[in-house]
Amino acid sequence: MSSVEITKETYLNWYEAMLLMRKFEERAGQLYGQQKIRGFCHLYIGQEAVLAGAMSVLGPGDSMITAYRDHAHALARGMTANEIMAELYGKATGCSKGKGGSMHMFSKDKKFFGGHGIVGGQIPLGAGVAFAEKYNGTSNVNVCYMGDGAVRQGALNETFNMAMLWKLPIIFVCENNGYAMGTSVARTTNMVDIYKIGLGFDMPCAPVDGMDPVAVHNAMDEAVQRARKGEGPTFLEMRTYRYKGHSMSDPAKYRSKEELESYKAKDPIEVLKKVILDKKYVDTAWIEEIDQKVKEIVDESVKFSEESPWPDSSELYKDVYAQENYPFIRN
Repeated sequence: MSSVEITKETYLNWYEAMLLMRKFEERAGQLYGQQKIRGFCHLYIGQEAVLAGAMSVLGPGDSMITAYRDHAHALARGMTANEIMAELYGKATGCSKGKGGSMHMFSKDKKFFGGHGIVGGQIPLGAGVAFAEKYNGTSNVNVCYMGDGAVRQGALNETFNMAMLWKLPIIFVCENNGYAMGTSVARTTNMVDIYKIGLGFDMPCAPVDGMDPVAVHNAMDEAVQRARKGEGPTFLEMRTYRYKGHSMSDPAKYRSKEELESYKAKDPIEVLKKVILDKKYVDTAWIEEIDQKVKEIVDESVKFSEESPWPDSSELYKDVYAQENYPFIRN
């Protein structure tokens, strides 16, 4: 049974949040093409329901950690479009002071702990955050996101073992978009049902329709309840799809146009829009108002980033060590 009810407001919040993720990512892609954004850039377009359905369950005390496809996760946790876009630009006003770029978003206040460039590197770190919550006696949970490629890392097996042994309050979420970089799941394993990895650790696990925020909400709600009760982790395989290549340098020629179009036909934002209109929660005027609101937020983030200063060279060696916490570290 769901402990967090899905209401009219939930649907409307989902629509606005998902639309902001989509439009922000589309603009980021355009800016990358204009060389305003440099380095790597991995877009989240198509996967928005995975985050929307989770955010309607999680509280402000809960934390999140993910891989390098992280712009939308940062938005979902409540970070501003301004600080995220400025980080993409490499500006001093970015959430990581312009030092992290696309793959290393971070916010202590929002309990968003990255953005990690190393494949699978965030998995043991997420367990560490969950261990700290249990050690401190809180009811907070950590949600650790990973891609379908990261589940092949050895660190996952070690982490799953410890998480179950210590009954850590963590939800491991595999965002299975079908391709690890350009390699389909079927080409890397004979067990394409990724959620079944949890069975080897006696960890509660399940597949979830990652294109449906309702399905995501319900699965996450059950997992969060279990974690808060001290019953340990859950492993959820969110079956989703990315419309773009692995990164901006990937033309995605390894998949057919027919496959791409079949997923776009059930686009989570368009499906959600139809639902809220059919239920008469809103009219088309509200849709247009939110569309304009989101456009203005994204436009403002670009303006803010363009006008923001570059980091000073004196910042180069700052934030490398936290000396106030580790007095044994010397210059």
